[in-house]
Amino acid sequence: MMDFIVSVNDFINGIVWGVPIMVLILATGLFFTFRLGFFQFTHFGFMFKDTVVKAFKKKDEHKPGKGELTSFQAAMTSVSAIVGSGNIAGVATAIVVGGPGALFWMIIAAIVGMASKFAEITLGIKYRKFNDDGSVRGGAMYYLADGLKQKWLGILFSILVIPFAFVISGIVDTNTIATTLFDEFRIPTIATGIVLAVVTGIIVFGGAKRVGYVCAVIAPFMGGAYLLAGLVIIFINITKVPGAIGTIIQAAFNPAAATGGVIGSILVTMKMGIARGMYSNEAGLGTAAMVHSPAKVDSPAEQGVWGPIEVFLDTIVVCTITALAIVMSGLWTSGLDGATLTVNAFRTMLPGDIGYWVAIGSVVLFGFSCLISYYDYATQAAEYLFGEKSKLFVKIFWVVTIVIGSQTTLGFVWDLADTFNGLMIIPNLIGLLILSNEVVREKKTYFEANGIK
Repeated sequence: MMDFIVSVNDFINGIVWGVPIMVLILATGLFFTFRLGFFQFTHFGFMFKDTVVKAFKKKDEHKPGKGELTSFQAAMTSVSAIVGSGNIAGVATAIVVGGPGALFWMIIAAIVGMASKFAEITLGIKYRKFNDDGSVRGGAMYYLADGLKQKWLGILFSILVIPFAFVISGIVDTNTIATTLFDEFRIPTIATGIVLAVVTGIIVFGGAKRVGYVCAVIAPFMGGAYLLAGLVIIFINITKVPGAIGTIIQAAFNPAAATGGVIGSILVTMKMGIARGMYSNEAGLGTAAMVHSPAKVDSPAEQGVWGPIEVFLDTIVVCTITALAIVMSGLWTSGLDGATLTVNAFRTMLPGDIGYWVAIGSVVLFGFSCLISYYDYATQAAEYLFGEKSKLFVKIFWVVTIVIGSQTTLGFVWDLADTFNGLMIIPNLIGLLILSNEVVREKKTYFEANGIK
């Protein structure tokens, strides 16, 4: 039976991650890049100041308005969801399966994805709904149903979101943490699963505000530590960087030459790069509209500008650091895979045990941050389909899934995650393309209000 399920998933995966879908992803990003005036290049400085700099100056901390979270807290919840196993285990898997060239296609997809993510967050804010108690409902299903006037697409998207969230975070993130701690310290995976379930339950049952507060603390800390360690690796091994970059570029277009024939197909390299990149930054997936929806902002584009910054930090910075450490270490051909490969690469490239402990800590914190933020995807989708009362059942099942995830093997689960990713992309990108005029208007209004034309 399991062999049949795997075969069916492989067949669907081959369709949803075939050449037409990869072209659609890149073409949508290019389309928005052009329509928004290449703003991720021309106005990156403004967007960085309007998001990260403004947030750390706490300019939005006491901002009045509708919503449950500050703009920064909503963004950190989103960052906590995207900066996770995809940056550590996902990058490692992409390089093992697709070769070092997978990073190149990750970055290409991320550059154009910066525009796509701006579009989906902007539309998510514009079409969000407010409950009587002040809580917020949002996500791609609302702009598909209300903006596109196609309720069936909103329903389809929501149906796909629920298993997507449970598979990608409840299982993948939990298993990544549990297996890493078992491999390194022989901590029983069931013990890790139970502890994660209890701590996660305490946080998610506290509601969106508690999740936002926790993510606002964890995300900057964990990201900063990992980024600092990665920059140290690059600095002390600077003579190896040009060779690693050369290998990555060569492997992007000629995998066989760069890998000695181990990876022979450029399509495999592209697929792994684009699929794992999208898994990591979620640009074009539609999920960012959910976690950004509670933000207290006056303009949809005011929150939308977080999208390009998130993709930049997640993929172009964090994923690149992970990939460079792995390629420079030479361990990508060692037979290691997933988080274990990244941990050992950091251990090899940094003196003493500094890299080892930073990588181990990042595996735990990155994965845990996903566990307390991804559940929001499932609850919002369930609320759209079944009403507000369904949120309690989702939270209970979420905690149970964490325990189950600690006991799961990941080979098939990664493929299943890619399948759900690919299926969700299709209705969301259709909605983004048809509603592109609204995105352009919102961007123009907000940027001109800030003196930028």
